[in-house]
Amino acid sequence: MNRLVSFWSGLGGDPALLSRVSAVGRPGVLPSRLPVREFAGACVGVCALAAAELAARRAGGEVPAVRVDDRAVATAFVSERHLRIDGRAPENFAPLSRFWRTADGWARTHANYPHHRSRLLAALGVPKDPDAVAAALARRSAREVEETATAAGGLAVALRTPGEWAAHAQASAVARLPLVERVRLDSAPAREFAAAGGDPLLPAAGLRVLDLTRVIAGPVATRTLALLGADVLRLDPPGLPELPDQHADTGFGKRSARVDLACGREVFEELLARADVVVTGYRPGALDRFGASAEALAERRPGVVVAQLSAWGATGPWAGRRGFDSLVQAATGIAHVEGGRDRPGALPAQALDHGTGYLLAAGVLRSLSEQAEEGGSRLVRAALARTAGELLAGASGSGAEAGEGEFSATPWLTERDSPLGRLRYALPPVAFAGGPRDWGRAPGVWGADAARWR
Repeated sequence: MNRLVSFWSGLGGDPALLSRVSAVGRPGVLPSRLPVREFAGACVGVCALAAAELAARRAGGEVPAVRVDDRAVATAFVSERHLRIDGRAPENFAPLSRFWRTADGWARTHANYPHHRSRLLAALGVPKDPDAVAAALARRSAREVEETATAAGGLAVALRTPGEWAAHAQASAVARLPLVERVRLDSAPAREFAAAGGDPLLPAAGLRVLDLTRVIAGPVATRTLALLGADVLRLDPPGLPELPDQHADTGFGKRSARVDLACGREVFEELLARADVVVTGYRPGALDRFGASAEALAERRPGVVVAQLSAWGATGPWAGRRGFDSLVQAATGIAHVEGGRDRPGALPAQALDHGTGYLLAAGVLRSLSEQAEEGGSRLVRAALARTAGELLAGASGSGAEAGEGEFSATPWLTERDSPLGRLRYALPPVAFAGGPRDWGRAPGVWGADAARWR
């Protein structure tokens, strides 16, 4: 519970509400050397408590009891592994997304998306052949691979120890940030909520969320807001491909449209004019040219909550770099800690993605509650690298829970039909008395919905 207390305090939550949280422990789930089980439970716990707090504000009465079950959390944190589409298991990592030996150590690449793969291959000057990639990387140092791929717009990082990362300028920049950064942007009037009761109790009912996120962490945050009743509309640029299976896993409860912000500004402005929350997951500053910085959004839509997710943080020399969970694990030293003598390792889940997603959603929910009292447009920020630092700070080095994580996930899996086919999927771990147990809507075809509010 210590981590839960810390996270809730960082979000500005009333410490008295922590008594509403109960935990069902299962030592050994998400087995790892780092305290992933405790960390994951705390991320989900503060999100559920923030949802329960908002539910009480809108429905009246006391804050509903929150329940955090380690097994439900562990199942959800590997939701992409449990997903089945007409019985088919998705491919979560492409062949060129892995660790490779270099002349002086190891480098981790990410090439799930075709455009990232082509940039990596161009940087190395090799064809789409794993053997050719391996030979090219074996001739270079890990840091050279990192810089060469980055300069070409590809994705690769050198494996570092925690100490090597701590000495890096980006680590210093990230360490100065809170786990979830929260900023009041202006003096917009207090938010007025309509009463929201019913069965299930949906604390985000009636709220409109513009979802400008991709991959896992941002979509997990918006998937959670959709669970809680928000009308979530994801927008993607037409020319940037999405991985269908990834969209299926994180698209529950949402609608999905394609809008070119360069040419479709009128559509975006119409959506923004009625939006309550805007969540972005692109590199810091990448959307500023479209008028989508937090300050610009708040100026045009006073009272909005803007939530921003990044890989490396909003400041520092790596702020503008692309990044994914696996790369952040490698760069920050997590892969070194979780590895063996002869090879790097990995966390038992993409816990940086999932954990940061629930923390970002918690920050949004707490901002909405605070707005009812204090008003003000709000900015909420989170970064995978900052989340990694939080996880590393809890390292004990004992590895006591490693290898004890077998359990049946069946009670936390369900099935339903969808436009994509018959889905088997993990149920949401965010649970409070009277709250939803499943999403009201199955994922649809990526980009197939109209760009308008319900």
